[in-house]
Amino acid sequence: MNKNKLITILLLACIAGAALAHKLGLGPQTGHYFTVNSVAFSPDGKTIASGSNDDTIKLWDAKSGKEIKTLEGHSNGVKSVAFSPDGKTIASGSSDYTIKLWDVASGTELKTLKGHSDYVNSVSFSPDGKTIASGSDDETIKLCDVASGTELKTLKGHSDELTSVAFSPDGKTIASGSEDNTVKLWDAASGKELMTIQKHSDLVKSVAFSPDGKTIASGSSDTTIKLWDAASGKELKTLRTRDSDRVYSVAFSPDGKKIASGSQDATVKLWDSVTGRLLRTSK
Repeated sequence: MNKNKLITILLLACIAGAALAHKLGLGPQTGHYFTVNSVAFSPDGKTIASGSNDDTIKLWDAKSGKEIKTLEGHSNGVKSVAFSPDGKTIASGSSDYTIKLWDVASGTELKTLKGHSDYVNSVSFSPDGKTIASGSDDETIKLCDVASGTELKTLKGHSDELTSVAFSPDGKTIASGSEDNTVKLWDAASGKELMTIQKHSDLVKSVAFSPDGKTIASGSSDTTIKLWDAASGKELKTLRTRDSDRVYSVAFSPDGKKIASGSQDATVKLWDSVTGRLLRTSK
């Protein structure tokens, strides 16, 4: 069985079992017992982090599916998790309006970053690991220094909730997706808005850079994935799902040749990023 599929099955089994145990008041409990909002692989591929509406982050062994530890400290649901490039730190964004940094080895909370005035929906480390970008329901992106926890700048321009933020591979540009139906590009050093891409007809739920930084993918509630030239903002192609398949998440493969998308219809689709052809649908 494919490793990723096995891990998915194990995680879902843990979640379902824990949910039943929690409902019945049984113990001890393992696994999340509420919606899992975000998952991330460590850079070495050995560990998976998951963030849940049960207010916790859990770490899992990617090979065995075994739960390693639980990180507790948020007072509301965890919306987004991300590993630092060196794999030593996890950032988590939460509905408690904060971002927390955690030591992966010990599970210890390192610091709490405050500044947003609403849910933090997305967190992303810069490629050098020195900066965290966060997107919030307060319609802003904040950049914070990882070492000190100091807020560096606030990026304003979206007119609705921020759903997704991503650094370009060279760290010079930030892409953001919003419920105002747009994708925006920002200069990471100055915080200046570089361009607004407004071709989706509904909420933009996810954005991702290709590994070479030349292409941006955006997934939307308008049931499409759009590919954009990162330099010009020109639309390269549109990948269309079925009418009921709102796209909530997009990610490029490490070689940039494929795009994975997660949809409202509970499927994961795999696309050829060059041709736009749908390769596979997994349930």
